[in-house]
Amino acid sequence: MKKNILLLTLLLAACMPAVEQPAAVLPQILPTPTAYIDAASYPTAQVALDAPNQSASGIEVRMENVAMDGKNLNANVCFTLPDTSDWGILSASLTYAGTVAQEFGTTLSSIQEPVNGGAGLRCDTLTFIVPPDADLTNAIITINAIGAMPRTDDYCSIYLPKIQQSLLERGIGITLDCADVNGVQTMRITGFPPEMTQQQAEEIVYSPDFYTVKGPWNFPFSLTQ
Repeated sequence: MKKNILLLTLLLAACMPAVEQPAAVLPQILPTPTAYIDAASYPTAQVALDAPNQSASGIEVRMENVAMDGKNLNANVCFTLPDTSDWGILSASLTYAGTVAQEFGTTLSSIQEPVNGGAGLRCDTLTFIVPPDADLTNAIITINAIGAMPRTDDYCSIYLPKIQQSLLERGIGITLDCADVNGVQTMRITGFPPEMTQQQAEEIVYSPDFYTVKGPWNFPFSLTQ
């Protein structure tokens, strides 16, 4: 009898509908919020300079205007080219409210190569990154130096006479000439004092001083943001 009751119970259980299990609830993953940047905290302003033209070491530099655009302080700068080498702004700084910023970037705007002995002209956008609360009401942009990295043929066509003349004026007995090396005119050292090594002579001849023109060219301005 007990066996019959047990079998009946199992048959009734098999015929009953299955009970659905509740679905697992997954935790909701919210996107990580991004920092909000108030565009108004980086205002736009522009000012013309009272003394846009400066001259030093025979180089004319013109800074047409200074403009604040977001985080960037931009200045349009043009300067005369000493020769056909690849000249650019080598050193510059921005001084404001006791702060001196020396990191900058440049973007080429235009270039006119020297023609028939006339001076060429290069124009760049000079950019400094400044904080939104920077006090620029009494600031100065200083271009300290421009420089060029000579190309191989520049040494003979442009720099050899300048370097040789400078060595003579300084009383340094190094002599130079140019020779054809694999079809390219190449400057070489032909003589130097006995107390000097070849390496020392090369350090003098290939010094960046021959390819750098130092200022400074100072441009004070007042920019109210």
